[in-house]
Amino acid sequence: MMKETWDFGLLVKSLFLLVLGVLCVSGFDPADNFLIDCGSNKDTNVGNRVFMADKSAAKFLSTSQNILADTPSNSITKADDSPLYQTARIFTQQSSYKFPISQAGRHWIRLYFYPFVYQEYDMSKATFSVSTQQNVLLGNFTPKNVTVKEFSVNVTSRDLVIMISPLSYSFAYINALEVVSVPDILITDDASTVSPAGTFSGMYAQALETVARVNMGGSLVSFDNDTLWRTWVTDQSFLTEASSAKSVNKIASVKYPQDGVTPDIAPQTVYGTCSKMNVADTGNDPNANFNVTWTFDVEPGFQYFIRLHFCDIVSTAANQLLFNIYVNSWNVANDFDPGQKVQGFLATASFNDYVTPPARSNRLNISVGPSPRSLFPDAFLNGLELLKLNNSQGSLTQVASVPTSPSSRAKKNVGVIVGVSVGVPLILLMVGILFCMHRRKKQEQLAQSKIWIPLSVNGGNSHTMGSKYSNGTTISAASNLSYRVPFPALLEATSNFDESLVIGIGGFGKVYRGVLCDGTKVAVKRGNPKSQQGLAEFRTEIEMLSQFRHRHLVSLMGYCDEKNEMILVYEYMENGTLKSHLYGSDLPSMSWKQRLEICIGSARGLHYLHTGYAKAVIHRDVKSANILLDESFMAKVADFGLSKTGPELDQTHVSTAVKGSFGYLDPEYFRRQQLTEKSDVYSFGVVLFEVLCARPVIDPSLPREMVNLAEWAMKWQKKGQLEQIIDPNLKGKIRPDSLRKFGETAEKCLADFGVDRPSMGDVLWNLEYALQLQEAVIQDDPEENSTILIGELSPQVNDFSHVDAGASAARIESPNLDDLSGVSMSRVFSQLVKSEGR
Repeated sequence: MMKETWDFGLLVKSLFLLVLGVLCVSGFDPADNFLIDCGSNKDTNVGNRVFMADKSAAKFLSTSQNILADTPSNSITKADDSPLYQTARIFTQQSSYKFPISQAGRHWIRLYFYPFVYQEYDMSKATFSVSTQQNVLLGNFTPKNVTVKEFSVNVTSRDLVIMISPLSYSFAYINALEVVSVPDILITDDASTVSPAGTFSGMYAQALETVARVNMGGSLVSFDNDTLWRTWVTDQSFLTEASSAKSVNKIASVKYPQDGVTPDIAPQTVYGTCSKMNVADTGNDPNANFNVTWTFDVEPGFQYFIRLHFCDIVSTAANQLLFNIYVNSWNVANDFDPGQKVQGFLATASFNDYVTPPARSNRLNISVGPSPRSLFPDAFLNGLELLKLNNSQGSLTQVASVPTSPSSRAKKNVGVIVGVSVGVPLILLMVGILFCMHRRKKQEQLAQSKIWIPLSVNGGNSHTMGSKYSNGTTISAASNLSYRVPFPALLEATSNFDESLVIGIGGFGKVYRGVLCDGTKVAVKRGNPKSQQGLAEFRTEIEMLSQFRHRHLVSLMGYCDEKNEMILVYEYMENGTLKSHLYGSDLPSMSWKQRLEICIGSARGLHYLHTGYAKAVIHRDVKSANILLDESFMAKVADFGLSKTGPELDQTHVSTAVKGSFGYLDPEYFRRQQLTEKSDVYSFGVVLFEVLCARPVIDPSLPREMVNLAEWAMKWQKKGQLEQIIDPNLKGKIRPDSLRKFGETAEKCLADFGVDRPSMGDVLWNLEYALQLQEAVIQDDPEENSTILIGELSPQVNDFSHVDAGASAARIESPNLDDLSGVSMSRVFSQLVKSEGR
């Protein structure tokens, strides 16, 4: 009887929400609605909207110049046949549209571009900027194909001016333009911050650029099926692993609640579909422990607004499903209950808003994954919107300034002349006074700071480091500990951080070439205050490199933490990164033997990290950019800011947030957040294919099947045709046996599961073998040798007792020696071959 009563109550409740959802259908009528088909001589119907002819819109233009272009009839493809792309207006000088605004508030600005050739104007070569009175929307922009750029700006004045500014040597164009009011409820003033967790206030004042608007698990939602004329694309191209997701479609069941979530937030076709974890239909698989992840291209240095849309069309009962939401490696919603905001109703629309810190890479990952507190393991997402926020200069691009129109500049000329004549003498006087004060202060600091203070990370003995200063301190580069270096000494070594001395830029900051006062060359890595890599990575680098020395690990010579600076000083590596010698520069190509020796040296360094210290150290960011080459091309592993000590003896892994570089990241680590030494092995396998093929690990400009190097190379390796994709400079220069052994080693490293991957010791052994095969030292049957795979040789690799056991043991115990780097793997291999040959 009670169950019947509950079902009846639930039915009434659901019917009420369904009626409310129907009543909530948008009746939004924009107060401002300017639609222009630029270059067209007549009005153009697009769906249920009318774009006015160019002539009718001329009243909004500041220029009388009319260059109206239309496309050749055969230049529009079927995918791009919108009538809006068939005409354009061309600008050869700075021009502006000025629209009267009847209602202040947020407005869409949508700009349509399609490059085609009109007379002498090849629009694919046009370069220009677009800005409003307050914001730069596009800077030095060149449209390459059909493009719609969508922006959302808060207009507080009576007019909105959109300026189009060609570069001095170029021109500009636009095919169509929209300025349309946005409902006040669409963007609220507050959002949750990703890191640190908190509240972001001030969204009203932000200019936004749409980066992605995605309908998870559903089909394309075109602008004429959205109340605000937005387009929602499918999520397939953003999924990092398509097989991890399963689509669900229950559009008819969607309801909108009373709290302001209407179809204006997102249409029913978005809330009624989702991508969920691809687990068993019963939903009770206790071993389902992976994330569904989407990856988006972003521009480093900018913050991003993320709106995640949820509507529980997955569960059979409310409040049973909990899951986690991740933005990059941050868990932004632990044990998230999709029914909490909607009072436990199923299939009811809601959303979460987040703002990220400034991006430090060009990738942003959004993931959902199971919570151990959930009654069943599952997670889902219905829709996503990703928008870029303007920077502190009000710009949405790296171009910071807002161009002024010629008329504005003319009005300011008189004021500028008066200001210059009065202000310049005063400014010169003030500069002179400040210079004298600064010079005096600098001299006092130099007198006080010429001392090197050792950092006792492990409580070890103090050492000194080589260059002699006025107090008699000697500074020697051959120490076991890291040292605090005075900031003035680094200013002197780098000529005040002269930009011409920059030799690299990473997530932590810029790296400068420097010379100490005794002539020692150093690399000085200066932390960028805006970087997301901060004190934790700075301290980790010092602590890690203070614990060990090895000939294949870059040595840390000192650090500086004065004046809010975070600076690391390393030995200088004359030949830069391995990456720069493979592609992206004009450096000469390396021979196959050189590449093998570099791989062997890198493997030795990583093998030492994994086995040569009291507890294993996992690098966590193995990539070609972190393998440096000295003057004799000896490889050294660098950048330990993300490193982590390995698991205890009674554990199999370390549970930690996912960090690393896209393209090199171990997929098992990414799915499970469980870190082992085998995660480094996977990344090193990607490096091996990078060395062989001499191309980036991720190249979006290539055909889809070639974008990811690891996936592409593995397909050819499994076909037994790896020679088809190697660096053209190596064609005909690699012995087949050497290539086969190298390919087998890389393939083993890239096994889906860590337990199936070799140890770094095994990888090192096989790379030595590949080098011996290249040099034709081994006379055994090649086919027989190729079957001596990693698993069969591994027992002897990690047990060096059969070769120079005393020396090997001494190296492991003494932190001052090079551990296994002093053991010649070639010699070990040769001895084994000789013993087998007897």
